[in-house]
Amino acid sequence: MSQKNRDGKRSAREALREQREKEQARARRKRTLVVASGVVAVLAIAAVIGVVVANHKDSDKNSTPAAAPKGATGKDNVVIPVGAADAPSVLTIYEDFRCPACDAFEKTFTPTIHSLEDSGQIRTEYHLVTLIDGNLGGSGSLDAANAAACAQDAGKFRAFHDVLYSNQPDEQDDKFSDKNHLLDLAGKVDGLKTPTFTACVNNGTHDSWVKKSNSAFGSSGFNSTPTILLNGKSIYGSTSNLTPDSLKQMVTDANKGKKAGTVTATPAS
Repeated sequence: MSQKNRDGKRSAREALREQREKEQARARRKRTLVVASGVVAVLAIAAVIGVVVANHKDSDKNSTPAAAPKGATGKDNVVIPVGAADAPSVLTIYEDFRCPACDAFEKTFTPTIHSLEDSGQIRTEYHLVTLIDGNLGGSGSLDAANAAACAQDAGKFRAFHDVLYSNQPDEQDDKFSDKNHLLDLAGKVDGLKTPTFTACVNNGTHDSWVKKSNSAFGSSGFNSTPTILLNGKSIYGSTSNLTPDSLKQMVTDANKGKKAGTVTATPAS
C-alpha cells in the first residue's frame, strides 16, 4: 500500500472519529438540556403546588367558621338548649320549620313541653334541619332556622320558635324564604325585632351553622322529621302512641328520685 493510500485511510479514520466525537458531544448536550428542562419543570410544578398549598392555607385562615348562636351546646355546638341546664331528663327534637309533621307535633305537644321545661323536669335540645328545602327546593327551612338562631342570640328562641310554627305556611309554599316576612313574624315577640336581629336575619349570619346542623342530622342515622328522643331513646314515630299525658308519665318515670333542675325565667312572647 502506498504512503498516499495509508495517509488517505488515516485521514478518513480521523474524520470519522472527529464526526463521532461531535455527535457524542451533541448527544451529551442534548441529554443535559433534557435533564435541565426536567428539573426546571419539576421546580415549576413544585412552585405551583407551593402556591396552591399556601393559598389553601390562607383560605383556611381567612374562611369564616360556622357562627353558632349564643348558648349553643353539644357536639360541634349544633344544639339549641331550652330549659334548665341541670334538668334530670333531656328531650331531643330534630325538626324543620317547613315540615307539616313537625307542626302537628308542636301543636299537640308544645304546652306539655313548656310545662315540663318550666318545672325543671326536662331540658329540650333542638336540632334544626332543612329537609324540606332539600326535598322540595327553596330556602325557607334554612332562612327560618337562621332567624330562629338569631332569636337564640337575643335569648328569645323559644318564643320565636313557637311563632314560626303558629304561622307555618303550606309545605309547598316557600314563604319562610321571604326575610321580610320572617321579620314581620319577629314583631310578634316582644323586644326581638331589633337592628341587631334584623341584620342577623338579612345577612344569614347563622346559615353555615344551620347547614352544619343539617349535616349532623344526615349523619345521625335518622331520616325524617320530627325525630323525638327522651334521654336518647326514640319515642315518637309512625308506630308511636305518644300523647301529652304519656309523655308526662315517661318523664315522671325517668325522673323518679331525681332532683328537678334549676329553672330560670324564659322570655315570653
